Amino acid sequence: MDTIALALGALVGLAIGLGLGYVVRSQLASQSIRAATEKAARIVADANTRQKDLILEAKEEKIRLVREAEEEARERRGELTNMERRLHSRDEQLDQRSDMLEQRDRKLLEKQIELDKGREELDRLNQERIVALERVSGLSVEDAKAQLTEAVREEAERDAVKLARSIERRAREEATEKARDIILTAMQRVAADHTAEHTVTVVHLPNDEMKGRIIGREGRNIRALEQATGVDLIIDDTPETVVLSGFDPVRREVARMALTKLIADGRIHPGRIEEVVNKSRKEVDTQIVETGEQAAYNTGVHGLHPELIKLIGRMKWRTSYGQNILQHSQEVAHLAGIMAAELGLDVAMAKRGALLHDVGKVLTHEHEGTHVQLGVEMATKYGEHPLVVNCIAAHHDDVPHESEVSVLVQAADSISGSRPGARREAFETYVKRLEGLERIASSYKGVERVFAIQAGREIRVVVVPDDVDDVRMTTLSEEIARRIEAELQYPGQIKVVLIRETRAVDFAR
Repeated sequence: MDTIALALGALVGLAIGLGLGYVVRSQLASQSIRAATEKAARIVADANTRQKDLILEAKEEKIRLVREAEEEARERRGELTNMERRLHSRDEQLDQRSDMLEQRDRKLLEKQIELDKGREELDRLNQERIVALERVSGLSVEDAKAQLTEAVREEAERDAVKLARSIERRAREEATEKARDIILTAMQRVAADHTAEHTVTVVHLPNDEMKGRIIGREGRNIRALEQATGVDLIIDDTPETVVLSGFDPVRREVARMALTKLIADGRIHPGRIEEVVNKSRKEVDTQIVETGEQAAYNTGVHGLHPELIKLIGRMKWRTSYGQNILQHSQEVAHLAGIMAAELGLDVAMAKRGALLHDVGKVLTHEHEGTHVQLGVEMATKYGEHPLVVNCIAAHHDDVPHESEVSVLVQAADSISGSRPGARREAFETYVKRLEGLERIASSYKGVERVFAIQAGREIRVVVVPDDVDDVRMTTLSEEIARRIEAELQYPGQIKVVLIRETRAVDFAR
């Protein structure tokens, strides 16, 4: 019974708790709904108020924009009105100018008519004057014109020659003084040695018994040496001397080096000769590269192609008129560089063109063509600058100069070649040059005698005074100089001097 009573009590308590919970939850939900409703009402009220404010702001913005547009429209209308007023004023001015121009054209036309009438009257009077002059002078118009033209031409020619000589003399004095300063400055700073080489090389022996060992049994050693080196060995009665003969100086150097080593070693036979010659050839090739690089370094020329370096190195064993080409090229590079610096030109380009200007001379015995053509071909092939190529091509005036640098290279080449003792020439060539100078000068009308002096570096031409006047003297000296440049080859320059002497003789009795 107690258990049942407890269970019933629990059920009753549970029922009461559920009822109380439901009542409490209902009240809480009602309160939440009321709070939400009030919040929603506040949000709606705020939204309505914000909407009204935005509408008012939009209306005010619209009014402002309309007002600004009206003001801008009024300003534009004012500007258009002013522009129309100015255009109208310009139209009136143009109309006035047009009227003035029409009046001026009418006046000019009237004046032109008057001038035409006056010109016709002058022509008539001039014809009458010409007829009167022909009647008085006895000359026709054409004859008078011819005489007057000839007189004016002679006078103008004399005046022009005098003026040209004066200008040329003044310019030459100024240019000579400036050029002398530049050249002397350059020459004082350059002192290159010149070595004279021939087509033979002399090798000294320790004793004459070595000649027999060089010749070998039945001449096998000398044949092997000549075949390996490509040069001729001349063994004669000259004591303790062997002469190496050949036009290729590099081969002669290989032969000299090989023969020197064989003499020092003492073992001379065909096998040993071939071995030593090959070794000497490699050493010479190495020496050629080192020489070329040293020459480029000495002159300050950089970035040369390796093949051009080799050609420069080979110049050490080539000569021109007895002047070593490598020393000559380095001297020309220094001279051209110094003169370019004095004149404000490209020093690097001048040195580069000067160092390479005679590079073709090392190929003349191997290829056809002049050293200028071969040098241009090599420089072009190995990517040298066009100005450098022109320096090579124009240093003997084979082509026109394209820059001041090429002219400097030519001048430096002439300075280096014409220095006393720098070059020598064969007696036959010297005699032919003198004969050529006398032949060219004597071929002109009015030349009485020709004298070549200063070893052919100056010719003096004595002319007949009655055949050659002072005006002709200038043109004749230029003609002779140009023919010498075109027909003869010579180192340095040749001075042409014309002498005209007039004597008046009488006797007092």
